[in-house]
Amino acid sequence: MKLINRVALALIAGACVAGSALAQKYPLRPVRVIVPQAPGDACDTFARLIGHHMGERLGQQFVADNRPGASGSIGLHLTANAAPDGHTIACGQGGNMSVLPHTMKNIPYDALKDFAPISLIATNYLALFVYPGTPYKTTAEFIKFLKANPGKVSFGSNGEGAFLHMAAELFRAAVGFEYIHVPFKSGAPMTQDVMAGRVNAAFSSFTGVYPFVQSGRVRLLGIAKATRAPNYPDLPTIAETVPGFESGGWFGFVAPAKVPKDIIALLNREANAAMKRPDVRAKLEQLGLDVWTESPEYFAKLMQSEFDKYGKVVRDIKLVPR
Repeated sequence: MKLINRVALALIAGACVAGSALAQKYPLRPVRVIVPQAPGDACDTFARLIGHHMGERLGQQFVADNRPGASGSIGLHLTANAAPDGHTIACGQGGNMSVLPHTMKNIPYDALKDFAPISLIATNYLALFVYPGTPYKTTAEFIKFLKANPGKVSFGSNGEGAFLHMAAELFRAAVGFEYIHVPFKSGAPMTQDVMAGRVNAAFSSFTGVYPFVQSGRVRLLGIAKATRAPNYPDLPTIAETVPGFESGGWFGFVAPAKVPKDIIALLNREANAAMKRPDVRAKLEQLGLDVWTESPEYFAKLMQSEFDKYGKVVRDIKLVPR
């Protein structure tokens, strides 16, 4: 028994030394940053902007590799199965790591077990907006109307079980009302139908819908953020009427699960250093994002809490995975 224990300790010690040695030499070649979305998406922007500065500091290029398809699951599956040496990482987000595992059948990865969180990059928040011809002008008036007219107000979304559908369900659960769900293939036609008055209301990315708010084509009732956005202090939050209500997405770098902790710590440090640059922070904040520079452990807790939150929503509404 003692001999077995000594052998086990030796193996553990050897693995730790090997991991430290690898981290000291890392990166040995360009780092592939898998982007599970098409070029121009938020994750694509992060991968290129932050990866550029990480590469400069570490002496190797961080090369964005766009692998869109199946709501992001194709790119994340590639990442989960990549060699765990830190030379392949990915941009994950709430939609494909917190929501999709609950709404899609046979998803080819475990969002919590197959990845090592590196660094939370940013969070965004949603806007609740309506057709400007509707009689309600505030969140409180909207809620009063919803309760007085059960099942008569339509909410658009970017698909059954998709992120914007989950946001509407969170709002329904917090307030208590019935509505008509109108799913679309994406957010763009959904917004067009709200502008045309064919759909009454919807949640959408604040930055995506705000230009239409400014032009008067839709009416903003509130942003789904706990506190008012520093860059938009005049915009009310839904939480001012529905205490505690908040809904939005997160974006961050993840790696295959067995990447050595030394390399994860190094990548976290360099990603955070890039995000502390005034030019990088300004660029991300212009997109309406909150920038974060936290530890891998903090990011892991966020991933777990968001995963649990949307899992509960899916169970509560008895949504059958597609």
